[in-house]
Amino acid sequence: MKSGTVHQVDCPTCQAVVVWTDSNKYRPFCSERCKLVDLGDWATDKRIIAGEPIYPDVGEDSESAL
Repeated sequence: MKSGTVHQVDCPTCQAVVVWTDSNKYRPFCSERCKLVDLGDWATDKRIIAGEPIYPDVGEDSESAL
């Protein structure tokens, strides 16, 4: 990025304009709230990466379950 150039992105959660700077500790998000909302979406499988899982789920009846 060139010196003096302001780079802006849209917050992935709320689409607010975010200035991409080193001082913005939440980038690409606009706030801690939007960052946590996004994390919650991944944790509850509202967001997923398409494709087959690398590791199959281990069921409760599996011998490898701890």
